[in-house]
Amino acid sequence: MAIVRYKPEGQTRNQPWGMLDQLYREMNSLFEPSLNEGADEGKLEIADWAPAVDIKENEDVYELHVDLPGVDPKSVEVTADNGVLEIKGERNSELKKSQDGYSRIERHYGRFYRRFTLPEQVDADGIKASSEHGVLTVTIPKAESSKPRRIEVS
Repeated sequence: MAIVRYKPEGQTRNQPWGMLDQLYREMNSLFEPSLNEGADEGKLEIADWAPAVDIKENEDVYELHVDLPGVDPKSVEVTADNGVLEIKGERNSELKKSQDGYSRIERHYGRFYRRFTLPEQVDADGIKASSEHGVLTVTIPKAESSKPRRIEVS
């Protein structure tokens, strides 16, 4: 059996890692956050971008820290329904004209939407949200029945 070098169409000798690079890009696209996370269950939510979220579990609460720089807290909607927490809103664009037609826009504008499944043992009525310095903090208290308790051995 002879070893034959595989050369995809359009690839040159100077790109020996082309197939590996293509595999890398395809694998990354699988793990990118979906901008249309609410498309299942018959709800169609279309988003232009998805904010970054950190989730932290403490002894008494779960905390979500959502990066929303430049977003007016009044335009953010946080809802909890049927074990699902939804965060949605909109960031308005402040496009400015630049010299000679050159511009670079790296910040996302438009509607955003994130959706999270809540653990079973949370107090949905006690969920609170606050915004400070462009970070939305959602505090989700744990239900009393889910908190660990110490049992004394006799």
